Amino acid sequence: MDWQTSEDTVPSAFITEANARALIGKPPATGAWRVGDPPGNRRFVSVGDLPLERGGSLPGVRISYESFGELNADRSNAILVLHALTGDSHLSGPPGPGHPTAGWWGGVVGPGLAIDTNRWFVVAPNMIGGCQGSTGPSSLSPTGTEWGARFPYITIRDQVSAQAAFSDRIGITRWAAVIGGSMGGMHTLEWAVEFPDRVERIAVLAAPEISDADQIALNSVQIDILRMDPAFADGDYYDAPEGEGPHRGLALARRMALLSYRSPGELNERFHRTWQSGVTPLGGGGRYAVESYLDFHGNKFTRRFDANSYITLAEAMSSHDIGRDRGGVAAALARVTARALVLAIDSDRLFPEEHQHIIAASLPSTIDGGAATVIGSAFGHDGFLIEEELVGSHIRRLLDT
Repeated sequence: MDWQTSEDTVPSAFITEANARALIGKPPATGAWRVGDPPGNRRFVSVGDLPLERGGSLPGVRISYESFGELNADRSNAILVLHALTGDSHLSGPPGPGHPTAGWWGGVVGPGLAIDTNRWFVVAPNMIGGCQGSTGPSSLSPTGTEWGARFPYITIRDQVSAQAAFSDRIGITRWAAVIGGSMGGMHTLEWAVEFPDRVERIAVLAAPEISDADQIALNSVQIDILRMDPAFADGDYYDAPEGEGPHRGLALARRMALLSYRSPGELNERFHRTWQSGVTPLGGGGRYAVESYLDFHGNKFTRRFDANSYITLAEAMSSHDIGRDRGGVAAALARVTARALVLAIDSDRLFPEEHQHIIAASLPSTIDGGAATVIGSAFGHDGFLIEEELVGSHIRRLLDT
């Protein structure tokens, strides 16, 4: 089915009749993976109670993850790959039971590729607060019902603390590399600052040193869109029949996010002012092609994500400030001992390249002499997912150091 291919990893395209037919039927109340669903390639590790940065704890935390390749005898070839806000652990492989989308980095992770699984043991955990098997709002709380909106506020640092506890459980005391893009890049920076003795290399792809006011504003509007959907029901919607969950709010939030993930140039080049059909949008009830593109991908998203998780993760992204309680950004990044690749995308309007230049200038050791590597791409922020060959070539340089 067409909708099983993630829009994050392909250029924008016109929506066909086959695309539209793939979404016939009512969306579920949540697109979260739930206990009892096919596990696919997931494995699960319990890490116990997790103390939280802002106080209190999250009880009984479970991490869902996938791995690729083989761990060597001295455990020196392990790489941690951290996904973006709406990503998951399924880095590589086809869709199937338990995995509604194909692997989101199948051109980067695999035998003979930039992250060569003949050489490296690659581990990809789902972040806490998400909805693909790790503890999140759709998980059962100690009361036996879903956490929903009662799920505690978590920060990027809390998520990395959970990843560190997970690493302990699977016996990895030092990662050969930690690699992440977007929200995963925030996690990567936290790893390098908080656990410098556990990280040999880092790749920070299209991620900032802080979430600034512009990014916080974007997150806040998406959160409000979700909460204003009457079907959100204050976060208590998990028992709603198909078609009666907060899918309208979730689809609209996703549409808004897509506008920050892609560049104006790409949308203008792909769609211009083209109509979706022969029916005019000039008062005739027709649609512009770009409107249909956003509608389709917003609606598709509701079938694989959860509204409460979207809020939880957007708030965690807004919490990101690598310098908080560490003497500022420069002082925090000075603690990093890992060899670093910092990659920027020239058309990124979500996290513009000025952020990556600040990071690279403050790190003690980068593979490009204190400078960010800037790639040219028409695809905006999603370039780190779409430009697999180009991004992979730079990751290969890092791994070969």
